[in-house]
Amino acid sequence: MPKMKTKSGAKKRFKVTASGLVKAGQAGKRHGMIKRSNKFLRNARGTTTLSAPDAKIVKSYMPYNR
Repeated sequence: MPKMKTKSGAKKRFKVTASGLVKAGQAGKRHGMIKRSNKFLRNARGTTTLSAPDAKIVKSYMPYNR
């Protein structure tokens, strides 16, 4: 059988941790910062881990990073 291909967009946007969680960048910080609260902007720094249902979808795009 041939190897399965990884989705190019997924490998650029997500990383799988050693414990199997999926790390992703925080959403909502591309534009429109004026209307967002300072609390939202503080909490949206860095990366976050995806919920289990979202992580399951992302892992299906990256078959060799489980």
